[in-house]
Amino acid sequence: QVQVAESGGGLVQTGGSLTLSCAASARTFSTYTMAWFRQAPGKEREFVAAVTRGASTTYYTDSVKGRFTISRDNAKNTVYLQMNSLKPEDTAVYYCAADRSGARLEWAARSDSRYEYWGQGTQVTVSS
Repeated sequence: QVQVAESGGGLVQTGGSLTLSCAASARTFSTYTMAWFRQAPGKEREFVAAVTRGASTTYYTDSVKGRFTISRDNAKNTVYLQMNSLKPEDTAVYYCAADRSGARLEWAARSDSRYEYWGQGTQVTVSS
């Protein structure tokens, strides 16, 4: 069983920055595709960003392109989400997810059903 744990959430003002971290216990972490999803109150969970196995490719939802950056450090079994120019609409619980199959195609990396392992989530609140 792979354990996934997020950290780094908090309260920030509009225009501010936060970096989320996600540590995974997988022995073969580098072969996993890792992703961030988020769920705002009253809304469905949505894809935010993904980084494929080996960090060869990254994908983003349109609303965060140019503001968020996903990266991974395979030596530390950790994936990061650097969030800049935050907006109130970014307020949500952010979840880290791990896909053991290491999906590379964009449609797969965006699909939450691909991810077997999920963290508990970390709250990000952006005040206006």
